[in-house]
Amino acid sequence: MSLGNDYNTFFQKSIDTIKRDGRYRTFIPLERLCGDAPYALWHTAGSPVTQEETKRVIVFCSNDYLGMSQHPDVLKTFHEAADIYGVGSGGTRNISGNAKVHVELEKAVASLHEKEAGLIFSSGYTANKASLYTLGSQIPNCIIFSDEKNHASMIHGIRQSRTEKHVFAHNDMTDLEEKLKTQPLDRPKIIAFVSVYSMDGDFAPIKHVIDLAKKYNALTFLDEVHAVGIYGAGGAGLAAALGCNHAIDIIQGNFAKGYGVVGGYIAASHLIIDFVRSFAPGFIFTTSIPPAVAAACQKSMEVQRQSDAYRKQLFANVSYLRDELTKAGVSIILNQGHILPIRVGDALKCKILCDILLNDYGIYLQPINYPTVPMGEERIRVTVTPQHTKEHMDQLVHALRILWSDLDLAKAA
Repeated sequence: MSLGNDYNTFFQKSIDTIKRDGRYRTFIPLERLCGDAPYALWHTAGSPVTQEETKRVIVFCSNDYLGMSQHPDVLKTFHEAADIYGVGSGGTRNISGNAKVHVELEKAVASLHEKEAGLIFSSGYTANKASLYTLGSQIPNCIIFSDEKNHASMIHGIRQSRTEKHVFAHNDMTDLEEKLKTQPLDRPKIIAFVSVYSMDGDFAPIKHVIDLAKKYNALTFLDEVHAVGIYGAGGAGLAAALGCNHAIDIIQGNFAKGYGVVGGYIAASHLIIDFVRSFAPGFIFTTSIPPAVAAACQKSMEVQRQSDAYRKQLFANVSYLRDELTKAGVSIILNQGHILPIRVGDALKCKILCDILLNDYGIYLQPINYPTVPMGEERIRVTVTPQHTKEHMDQLVHALRILWSDLDLAKAA
């Protein structure tokens, strides 16, 4: 179809289509107020600027898994660092944005993952995309094997590298090995995968991937974004919990979830880190994270390495809520981890469900639909935190039990 000059008609039809299908994303204006987790203020008329009516709602879909964004020690460190360094970094790392706290944070992530060096980025998305793009585009004749449920940041980095890629069935080690077998042993290879998959909450068979990587002479690139701060001693991630940090070549993580701040990183050998640092456009040409943010990230890591109290409370709450949701008959996707996905299977019903939860029950959840998950796999993704009480969780279960019946949603198998 030729657009001619009528671009607006094309844009409007595209938007109308996703609205009709129930896939239009509505951003609810919320204010997460420090010290009041898991509550937030919902600006019911649409814009916080007009100071219209607000409603206090319980948030059940935050990636601030441990509530560290509001931890008093993290806040104190952030405030003190902002007073010292200001609110910006001054530029890219190679021009004017290489602060002492950046260097210290990189040492901290290297230590966390038992690696020689670390490299921090403005976000976990950037860390994945820039690193995989650089490795794929710079290593001659490289081929990347990518799990079919890898994060969009990994997919985009691999795609833009324009290197050859093979997508293997999710967590299917037989399929991965069959694809590895087709390549010469001496051909450069990277296996890119995720430890805790954010939409299903399931775990990767990390040890099996390591075994195949050794057998077929491949580098391993592991995304631990949804695992750092949560699993392993001191929150070092799922690979650490399994005792195989040392066997992963490149570990990627971020500070926005288990650590409650913002930013991303990779940890690896000195040589790999220096290589990515020297060739990655997504690192070289991006303003570095503010020093105050870096200081807050490091303090959050320090708090988690000193105590597992938040993790213990998190998993106690996860266990309770998982059991209660199962009893209620909602179609929860069972897994080993802390993410509780509930399959709805219909985009329109998913949106209706979330709207009713917000308007009638004061519970904030957002629909997850295509392209984040395949069509027919629409869901809500529940994340409970240490700050949720039994009463909060019971409110959610009560509401879902009623709405599951009212909306004629499929019962758990």
